[in-house]
Amino acid sequence: MTERVGAGRTAGLALDPEVVTSLGTHLPRVAERTVEAIIEEVPGYAGALTGEMRDNIELAVQMALGAFLQLAEQAQDADPSTPLQPAIEGAYALGRGEARSGRAMDALLGAYRVGARVSWRELSGAVVGMGLPAATVARFAELLFAYIDQLSAASVAGHTDELATTGRVRQRYLERLGQDLLSGASPDVLVASAERADWSPPDTLTAVLLPTVRVRGVVAALDPRALVVSGDLVALEGGESRSVVLVPDADGRDRVQLLRLLRGRPAVVGPSRPWATVASSYRRAVRAAPLLLGEEVVDTDERLADLVLGADPEALADLRARVLAPLAAVKPGAAERLTETLRSWLLHQGRREEVAADLVVHPQTVRYRMTQLRELYGDRLTDPTTVLELTVALAVPPR
Repeated sequence: MTERVGAGRTAGLALDPEVVTSLGTHLPRVAERTVEAIIEEVPGYAGALTGEMRDNIELAVQMALGAFLQLAEQAQDADPSTPLQPAIEGAYALGRGEARSGRAMDALLGAYRVGARVSWRELSGAVVGMGLPAATVARFAELLFAYIDQLSAASVAGHTDELATTGRVRQRYLERLGQDLLSGASPDVLVASAERADWSPPDTLTAVLLPTVRVRGVVAALDPRALVVSGDLVALEGGESRSVVLVPDADGRDRVQLLRLLRGRPAVVGPSRPWATVASSYRRAVRAAPLLLGEEVVDTDERLADLVLGADPEALADLRARVLAPLAAVKPGAAERLTETLRSWLLHQGRREEVAADLVVHPQTVRYRMTQLRELYGDRLTDPTTVLELTVALAVPPR
């Protein structure tokens, strides 16, 4: 901290030791009046400085002013670090303490301004009463205000460092909480993790997969309790990595708003789940990642059939090959048309007009193709098991 102190601003005055001793007798009264003025004029300390706390603050003011008098007693070319170091360190610790107490820096800076004014008013009267030359009095004032300015700067640094440290620690706790949630940790572990992170659990959480480079713009518009878990969890085509955003209470209309916010981004939105079971939302979002096409948002709530059918791609391929075996003897082009017709016929429950509209062909064409299919499959087209297998196998066209 002392490296920040300008030597020119804090050079000693070489005051006579008797003058310094005499000024020292005024310090208890100066400290008392300083604290009284701070309580009266600085709202942040109204009602906060009472009892033992007030006594401690008055003692701290006396010690700080005592260090100032030691500085004033030094020769102008003396090293100022000896009296300054303890005072600077104390001011730095005071700033950190104020940050931990939750008070903004404005209150402490206001206290320093009041303290500088009261200290000068009280000490200047004593200095003038001793008959010191005007130049010495002016230099005394300059030194006093420069000294308090240095204490103020030290407290600002302490306050800033404490907030930064606290923020980093909490951020680590939040990251650990996110990892615990995605790993499916036990409820006891999750509650303890949330308490450490000072995180108030919502009713539900929704897992959203996003390219890591797109996360910041989205999170800024979400509930402050949203959690981000990064670490290249899911790879995108082309090597782009994804992070997971756990969005609080994105249900009903709020889910619609979330989907609107994500529009134009390659995002996968899992289902809403009770906050402690959001791991299931994450797992579904990961399974749905292959459904992404371009910049479209994949809403897993609207793609449940695709997810079920794609749960085991090899099994689906084997099923498809087995149920389409009767078409093996047909020429590839004709087999493709028959397969397309069979799929539409199953999905439209045999309604010829709707099948024709779906395939953009004449209803007679549909009738002709279905006659061919009945010849190939025989009675199996009326067998419930075969119909189920054909429906599952053909529900989603092969990619």
